[in-house]
Amino acid sequence: MVSEKKLSDIRKRIDDVDEKLIRLISERASLATDIADIKNKGKGPVKYYRPEREAQILRQVIKSNTGPLSDKAIAGLFRELISACLALEKKLNVAYLGPEGTFTHSAAMKHFGHAVECVSLMSIDRVFHDVQSGNCDYGVVPVENSIEGVVNHTLDMLIDSDLKISGEVELRINQYLMTRTKVRKNINKIYSHQQSFAQCRKWLEANMPGIEQIPVNSNAEAARLASKDNKSAAVAGETNADIYKLKIIAKNIEDEPDNSTRFLIISTDTVPKSGDDKTSLLFSMPSKPGALLNMLKCFADNKVNMTKIESRPSRKGLWEYIFFVDVDGHLQDARVARSISKLQTEASMVKVLGSYPRAVL
Repeated sequence: MVSEKKLSDIRKRIDDVDEKLIRLISERASLATDIADIKNKGKGPVKYYRPEREAQILRQVIKSNTGPLSDKAIAGLFRELISACLALEKKLNVAYLGPEGTFTHSAAMKHFGHAVECVSLMSIDRVFHDVQSGNCDYGVVPVENSIEGVVNHTLDMLIDSDLKISGEVELRINQYLMTRTKVRKNINKIYSHQQSFAQCRKWLEANMPGIEQIPVNSNAEAARLASKDNKSAAVAGETNADIYKLKIIAKNIEDEPDNSTRFLIISTDTVPKSGDDKTSLLFSMPSKPGALLNMLKCFADNKVNMTKIESRPSRKGLWEYIFFVDVDGHLQDARVARSISKLQTEASMVKVLGSYPRAVL
């Protein structure tokens, strides 16, 4: 039998804790406005958002977390708190590859919180353009999926752009089958992005055999189209079911349980060290035997760990390639700086794309 007195006592304690929390949250927000006042009285351009500082805060609260809430839950709560406090200083405009409901939109919300102004743009080119022109403070673009590989368009844009990478987001990708009604037998076509179809290929073959698959520009567009027809379905992220008033009839239909996508935060900013950083760069090399080995030795000789290397045609010469590289550490770290300095003597071209905090949960 439920003890009403015990429940009442616990609820009273919760109320007391809530009162303390709101006082502390208000105090934190007041400190944020104090910081804004100090920044606004200074000379020169003001940087309200500090990616390295946010990463340090999140790492510290995760380190201090003793449960029962998970580290991911704690990080999410503090991201929203940081976002709301930052909005008291300046409300950021964040461009993302839209429309509303895409995984890139979810990545923007995860990284910046809900107190920013998200601007939906219909191409990766436009995201780069609006950040470069100053229309938006930051941009979010996909760069690679753990199953389908790199997003070549993003890599191509980084070659010519003056923008820097100032952060990264890793997002677990769950795919859902959704319709206007819950009657699966009536479905005669399914809309989705081509990459999502590829990620769910085995499930669709086993569970929806013979159903026409229609590729569209985004999963959000797929959900929009499915919302107009009782015989259509969409493979899309969960948020689209709410946005387009659809019913989910199958969850987590992706073939690989560890399906994740990495997104880049792009801006005009150079980000200081956070204590756990990555550096991204690109280089091209002279056409001679052992050239690539010489490039890689620049990092190995300085004991710098390379976490990724990807090649793309340079578009400037037949069979010439540009290599995209991620390494552990920050450009301000002596070993990373020495590696890149040596690379500049060996390579035909070197471009540092940015040093930035490693993704936090």
